[in-house]
Amino acid sequence: MSPEAALTLAQHVTQIGLFLVAAISIFGGTLQMILGQPDTLPRLDNVHRFMAGVYLGTGIICLWAGYTIRGQGFLVYLLALGILLAGIGRLVSIAKVGLPKPTAVWLGYLVPELVLPFVIAGSHYASAT
Repeated sequence: MSPEAALTLAQHVTQIGLFLVAAISIFGGTLQMILGQPDTLPRLDNVHRFMAGVYLGTGIICLWAGYTIRGQGFLVYLLALGILLAGIGRLVSIAKVGLPKPTAVWLGYLVPELVLPFVIAGSHYASAT
């Protein structure tokens, strides 16, 4: 496809989904890297900041994948899987230790993590067919 050709609707949907995840991950990863895990053991703070770095890095990858959407293939599905697994991790936490307060905020995190992977993967698949 030539660089001048317009993106398809499906590519736009995939791109927007990736950009949303990128914005959330870059902001959240940076914030958590700075804040750490207050009032806890050094081990937990260390793990928390490590995972914040993974979160931040994933956001940068999503940003790049969205920007270069025409050339992306299987990477988009892997990113969608990672987002879904993060949401599943959140569900496991809720099942084991309960829903943190304020509940609306944490559900606001959970819903996109469970919905966006399917939107991203579905639209990416549609753009390839």
